[in-house]
Amino acid sequence: MTPNPRQSQLLDEVRRLGSVSVEALAERFGVTLQTVRRDVKMLSEAGLIARFHGGVRVPSSTVENIAYRQRQSLNAEAKRRIARAVAQAVPEGCSLILNIGTTTEAVAHALLRHRGLRVITNNLNVAAILSDNPDCEVIVAGGVVRSRDRGIIGEATVDFIRQFRVDIGLIGISGIEADGTLRDYDYREVKVSRAIVEHSREIWLAADHSKFNRPAMVELGHISELDRLFTDAPPPEPFPALLAEADVQCIIAPEDTP
Repeated sequence: MTPNPRQSQLLDEVRRLGSVSVEALAERFGVTLQTVRRDVKMLSEAGLIARFHGGVRVPSSTVENIAYRQRQSLNAEAKRRIARAVAQAVPEGCSLILNIGTTTEAVAHALLRHRGLRVITNNLNVAAILSDNPDCEVIVAGGVVRSRDRGIIGEATVDFIRQFRVDIGLIGISGIEADGTLRDYDYREVKVSRAIVEHSREIWLAADHSKFNRPAMVELGHISELDRLFTDAPPPEPFPALLAEADVQCIIAPEDTP
């Protein structure tokens, strides 16, 4: 499903609070209980929230990500804004590694007019997008193709990435916990992302607001390893202090102009 604006706001409220009653949501958004229950039913069937008697909460799973097709539509406009901000910061004639994720795929779309790029990726969707840019050389990592999202993972992928040293390693992530830990769901994907971090001169993270305080099972690294964070809204507490302490530049993608 693609959440409508009210459902997106409801989803953000549930993620902010962790859990909340149906009555409180109805009061918060000025709608009827029936409307909230209908929204909750749709969002829970899409796997975006979990229902319990009288209320809703964030999904408790730390071991399984939201399905790829749902992630494509979730916060899609925020991802496009982030992608434009990233593309504005990427100089022409540089080398990058882009990893797996719907946000990095949005960045690939935003880079279609750049010249002189050399892009290494373990994401077949990114490769397909950027292959339409005749001024961009695309290098695809070898390894096992994960059918659900066309990501490439495995030891062969890690070994391939380790051959390079690029200007910018641009990564997406599933969750950033309150202690600054960067987390994801698949340890094989994390091993590739770890190699990207270790073989890039600068590390940029592209993450929309829903990734803050979201749990996931596998540790990738720490916020202090980043050089820049691109997001669509000011990060909640305690992240501003963590970013300032680590001297990470936080870029908030601007709202679209009418």
